[in-house]
Amino acid sequence: YFCPRWGQTVSPPQSDQLKAPFDRDYDLFFPLFSGIAEDDNLQSMLVGAVMRKIKSRTWKKQRYFKLEDDCMTIWYKSKKAGNAHSTFSVSDVEAIREGHQSEVLLSIADEFPAERCFTMVFRGRRANLDLVAESAEEAESWIRGMRKLIENLENMGEREKLDQWIWDWFKKADKNNDGRMNFKEVQNLLKMMNVDMNEQHAHRLFTMADKSQSGTLEDDEFVLFYKMLTQREDVLRVFQRYSADGQKLSLSDLDHFLREEQLVGDNVQQYAKQLIELYEPSDRAKLLNAMTFDGFLMYLGSAEGSIFSPQRRGVYQDMSQPLCHYFISSSHNTYLMEDQLRGQSSVEGYIRALKRGCRCVEVDCWDGANGEPIVYHGHTFTSKILFKDVVSAVGKYAFKVSDYPVILSIENHCSVEQQRVMAQHLNHILGDKLLKSTLDGKAPIRLPSPEVSCAVHGPPNPASFSIVPAGFVAKRRLSKELSDCVVYCKSVRFNSFKHARIHSKVYEVASFTEYKARKHLREAGTEFVLHNSRQLTRVYPSGFRTDSSNFGPQEMWNAGCQIVALNFQTAGEGMDLNDGLFSQNGRCGYVLKPSFMREVEKTFDPEMPQKLDGYNPVMLNIQVISGQQLPKVNIKEDSIVDPLVRVEIHGVPTDQAKQETRYIDNNGFNPVWYDTLRFTIHTPDLAMVRFVVEDYDKTSKNDFVGQYTLPLTCMQQGYRHIYLLSKDGTSIPPSSLFVHIRITGLK
Repeated sequence: YFCPRWGQTVSPPQSDQLKAPFDRDYDLFFPLFSGIAEDDNLQSMLVGAVMRKIKSRTWKKQRYFKLEDDCMTIWYKSKKAGNAHSTFSVSDVEAIREGHQSEVLLSIADEFPAERCFTMVFRGRRANLDLVAESAEEAESWIRGMRKLIENLENMGEREKLDQWIWDWFKKADKNNDGRMNFKEVQNLLKMMNVDMNEQHAHRLFTMADKSQSGTLEDDEFVLFYKMLTQREDVLRVFQRYSADGQKLSLSDLDHFLREEQLVGDNVQQYAKQLIELYEPSDRAKLLNAMTFDGFLMYLGSAEGSIFSPQRRGVYQDMSQPLCHYFISSSHNTYLMEDQLRGQSSVEGYIRALKRGCRCVEVDCWDGANGEPIVYHGHTFTSKILFKDVVSAVGKYAFKVSDYPVILSIENHCSVEQQRVMAQHLNHILGDKLLKSTLDGKAPIRLPSPEVSCAVHGPPNPASFSIVPAGFVAKRRLSKELSDCVVYCKSVRFNSFKHARIHSKVYEVASFTEYKARKHLREAGTEFVLHNSRQLTRVYPSGFRTDSSNFGPQEMWNAGCQIVALNFQTAGEGMDLNDGLFSQNGRCGYVLKPSFMREVEKTFDPEMPQKLDGYNPVMLNIQVISGQQLPKVNIKEDSIVDPLVRVEIHGVPTDQAKQETRYIDNNGFNPVWYDTLRFTIHTPDLAMVRFVVEDYDKTSKNDFVGQYTLPLTCMQQGYRHIYLLSKDGTSIPPSSLFVHIRITGLK
């Protein structure tokens, strides 16, 4: 097979132990940016440029930046730092913003023109990189070049991501940059990759791969070494169980596998043909309507073979029901980047939340200097930002990832005079995006749907999707101008469920601290669920959480609470569950509640789900088979992960459970468990499943390695890969788990 990076043909090894079924191809296509020679922007980046790195109005320092030859790494250094330098991967960069699109660059707008400025936005919670180029042309080259590289990465399949990961390790191990590795470098590479292998076996593989007998591994030889290292015996076992001749899966074999294991029900043979066409690399096998082991492995590693059902990724739910029938992705103290005592306030908090699909953001407003309202956490040392800058950011980013309405939760501490300024900014900056009246011009008797709200001004048009102010107002006299901005979400004091049932209007919203909501759930769970079938409820973290930690949102979802506001800036279990729930339905920020939480004639008590009419419990069986290329968590060179997998069920109280596999000694590269975990789930429609990988430590708390969370209703059955996420919720390719899932009814 032709290896495009080096222009060499890669041949399979000859050892009988390494022969794979049916014409297996030992190819490894290291990523190469196509058309690099013709791309002037990338050529300019390869040469490099001196740019100013800006941290504040007073911190502006020159750095030399260049794109390395792999077209995947940005290298930079200070002129005064001697040989010291830093690097970051293009894959770490989420987006490029041109001009004065950050608070830092806005602060120096009078010094440097917008056409020379741009911002690199990193994934997760890493701070942005603000840069000023020496010329507008140079800035344009970097902006266009980076966007092209990011687009190239986003279009990569799982196989290409794996190849990139291998190439990154090759570069790390090749200490003297001569394009080859001696045995000592290979030993160091194995430790870096979480592989604990005895020296004799490692040397045997090294010798087998060293076909030139040069004592080093060069390009194609390293490919062979990696292939030998990553033999998937677990997948091969499944392949050979269903292969009639042990060499390939015929169309009939694949059909059998898809029916028996993956539980594909309709048009199975047609689906099998599609899989062969999509994932089979061998033209010879395609002609025979067959799938080789390589094709089988590629299918299982694809989106089709992942644990998350592709049918649940896009918008698949009914979006025409009233807002109170949906769980709504919601943020608390959205302006904060850190804790709520001394943390930084920034419009970046709104941008990041909205780009994660958040549909309800919070704005704490206070009187500011020069008649301009400000946003910050009152009576603390958190920094302050202008209300109008927040509104501008919301207006710009509200509908980048979702077409559905955004709710502005406004906590108002402003004087009447500055409330009028707030109203002016809302109307002037948001314009037609701001919902200013009921949809039919009459007093509301029913909350609007997400679908109707986003099409209120004509055909769905991104310029006219609705931003809905919500009046979560403090004890201040309210100006008419600001009051007129609140249409469907008026904050009211909650008295009791009985009082609300008799007196409340559909547009009134109750707001509870986590403790108050928990008390209502404990004392009157059924009534709480019923209340939330008619009206919106907002739940927010206790003021005692000064570290901006989160409560568990699941118990609030169990009561049907729609606006469960979390600190998006704080990683952990709470945000994992939130990201998991809203990863379905197109990541649009709205998830339709189960029917028993929407219908007023139904009675559902989260404490006693078995009393529900239509009670339908299930048994969830998860066989944790293996892990692949788990990230190293300890910076010590000799440290290797001892991984275990914990599966957690989050749902109604009777469903809350967790079980663990054994831990595997010194193997984070390809650990194998074959451990089966079993759970009884009483309310499947509310259950979330969280897979957590940890590095076992018998003397201290286990270290976090990775996690993946999804709704039970979005799980595919059969043999599936789970691609792990970091603590920040970002992907860490190619780290994955291989599992077998089976869900069976208990009635």
